[in-house]
Amino acid sequence: MDVGIGLLSAQRRPDDDRSAAAIYNELLELGTEADRLGFDSVWTSEHHFTDDEYLSGTMPTLGALAGRTDDVEIGSAVALTPLYDSVRLAEDAATIDALSDGRLTLGLSIGYLDSEFDAFGVPKDERVERTEDAIELLQHAWQPGPLNYESEFHPISPETTVTPTPDTPPRLMIGGLARPAVRRAARMGDGWCANETLSIDDIKTRQDDIEHVRADEGIDGEFTTYVIQHGFVGDSYEEAWETIRESYLYQQRKYVEWDESRSVEDLPDDWEQELEDRAIVGTPEDVREELADYRDALGDDTHFIFRMYHPGIGTDTMTECLERVSDEVLPYI
Repeated sequence: MDVGIGLLSAQRRPDDDRSAAAIYNELLELGTEADRLGFDSVWTSEHHFTDDEYLSGTMPTLGALAGRTDDVEIGSAVALTPLYDSVRLAEDAATIDALSDGRLTLGLSIGYLDSEFDAFGVPKDERVERTEDAIELLQHAWQPGPLNYESEFHPISPETTVTPTPDTPPRLMIGGLARPAVRRAARMGDGWCANETLSIDDIKTRQDDIEHVRADEGIDGEFTTYVIQHGFVGDSYEEAWETIRESYLYQQRKYVEWDESRSVEDLPDDWEQELEDRAIVGTPEDVREELADYRDALGDDTHFIFRMYHPGIGTDTMTECLERVSDEVLPYI
């Protein structure tokens, strides 16, 4: 079972008066530490036009991480595919893959926020078709020679050669919870990403469906299930929870605000309790046990993206957590 860290979102909480440069330097420091400490991966995220400056420049950030790290897998969880020029996305991803010596996993999704589609002038009702078209274009663009693909949404000649050409195409991880999205990942990707709202049983059900689809359609090759979940390690459950509580609940409120286009001061008590129950927090022993539950249910080839980046709690606090997970959790997982 691989374990990575994320999601590096660069969010600025209202009480955070640091410069943008300081916040982004924190991301790079955490990525560097994760690489040094033996984590398997580091992940960015993406949203646009938010009041807390959520990370929008996924590709530049991954390029910076490529230059600051040596061994760790770097990836997007996830890039909002319909909002990209797919040819530029192919070029940028191939460049990052070259800079990182083949360490890029490009995570993609169809997106969901009306405000982002409206601002970019992309019809939301085309998001599935645009995403599938982009995936096809990426896969053709990363092969040697002419593109040899006629894109429905990008007026580029099939005779065009897109460069650089990767030695091995970057891995494609596709996110989504609904059955069509999961099956899209099975057919078109090298992996599927399950977000933090899914239980282990929910993930297992979708994982079984993926295996059936790939078997029925004769699709070979390695396929990885990526699992995202919030968490933190401390001396006790109470300490770990109190360390991340304000930041964790802040992030969840922002997701609601963006989706519903309204301000949210507090989450309902039952919802807050559900979020606390969902997070993997506690002593190293507590965290080991919960990660082992994922591994035992989903298999050794599961890639766990541990959301230990909590905006505003301090670089040193997050670094200490990474060190403890590296020393006291990873050797047992």
